[in-house]
Amino acid sequence: MSVHKEIKKVTTNVLLEMKRKGEKISMLTAYDYTMAKIVDHAGVDVILVGDSASNVMAGHETTLPITLDQMIYHASSVVRAVDRALIVVDLPFGTYQGNSKEALNSSIKIMKESGGHAVKLEGGMEVTESIQRILTAGIPVMGHLGLTPQSIYKFGTYTVRAKEELEAKKLIEDAHALEKAGCFAIVLEKIPAKLAEQVAKELTIPVIGIGAGGGVDGQVLVFHDMVGLTHEFSPRFLRRYLNLYDDITEAVGKYIQDVKSKDFPNSNEQY
Repeated sequence: MSVHKEIKKVTTNVLLEMKRKGEKISMLTAYDYTMAKIVDHAGVDVILVGDSASNVMAGHETTLPITLDQMIYHASSVVRAVDRALIVVDLPFGTYQGNSKEALNSSIKIMKESGGHAVKLEGGMEVTESIQRILTAGIPVMGHLGLTPQSIYKFGTYTVRAKEELEAKKLIEDAHALEKAGCFAIVLEKIPAKLAEQVAKELTIPVIGIGAGGGVDGQVLVFHDMVGLTHEFSPRFLRRYLNLYDDITEAVGKYIQDVKSKDFPNSNEQY
């Protein structure tokens, strides 16, 4: 029997067990109560309250503008909906970089005010001090390497990372440093599949990929992209399981038409 089926509550230990047994981990984003309830009920293992809410929910061009309090608002909404999945909350830009004390305080605030189960932060060796400090409070930390959207102005582009040997070597070193610092899992974003597979093989902690091929321990996608609520964004790694953008547009159009033609409400739809 799979670990996924047996488990009533997903914990960081459960994810380790899944990796050991070779069972893939499923992870999706959620930012609000209604969607989180659906995603959790469907049986996803991990829900990421991503700072991608900055793009998806608030319409910002990057993930940088979202604040700690806004992340806590989204995370609290998700926590109220979820019975089973492990809930990981992104530490937003500016709440942990370069200051391990601030990283600890931000993480405590997230855990205390939202009820989430873990935090996620971007970066390699430069954030290991922050990771260790967060762990002193007993807060689980997930790492994030490869394309790190909070550093987008440094990269200047959203293209694939670590294609060159030097960057690939640094990514492997960073992954080991994150495991050593105490991360329970790492997200690898938009890197060559071969490199991601190597990292997953070398580490004992789970490696979750997004645009990192199938050789890792699990996959994550942004929910709104996966169900086709968004339609402008079509990277190679994205598989759309629905086309809700067109379906909802059609439904709204039909509603407008029915209101204008006085078809809605009919005699059965009034008191």
